[in-house]
Amino acid sequence: MPRENKAVCLAMGVAVVVLSTMKQIDADTAVTILGIGVACAGISLLEQK
Repeated sequence: MPRENKAVCLAMGVAVVVLSTMKQIDADTAVTILGIGVACAGISLLEQK
């Protein structure tokens, strides 16, 4: 399970960068997507213990 969480975290970050560069995402949506990525990173870190 931790590998999937890390992959989602990375994918969310890349998606925000790409969409922001293309001017296809607003700030509210970008923050929401990054929040999902951070949550997945946190879950992954919790599962390591």
